[in-house]
Amino acid sequence: MGLDTADKAAVIKEYGTHEGDTGSTETQVAILSERIKVLTDHLRVHNHDEATRRGLRTIVGRRRRLLQYLNGVDVNRYRNLINRLGLRG
Repeated sequence: MGLDTADKAAVIKEYGTHEGDTGSTETQVAILSERIKVLTDHLRVHNHDEATRRGLRTIVGRRRRLLQYLNGVDVNRYRNLINRLGLRG
């Protein structure tokens, strides 16, 4: 149910600040957002999968905390990222 290697590499290439960047906040949030999309699609089909639903809530909370951190560190990077990801309407 997670991301395959090619999808994850594409996200890292798009949002990373340098080659192989997996640790920056922007990259972490982008990877989590892709995982959230995959799990949401899974739950639309398998709506009684409570273990996946719990995992999804955990991932959403982790992304929320990373976004709060980024907002506190650099508001411009935060706004740029949420616009690129299409978050918050």
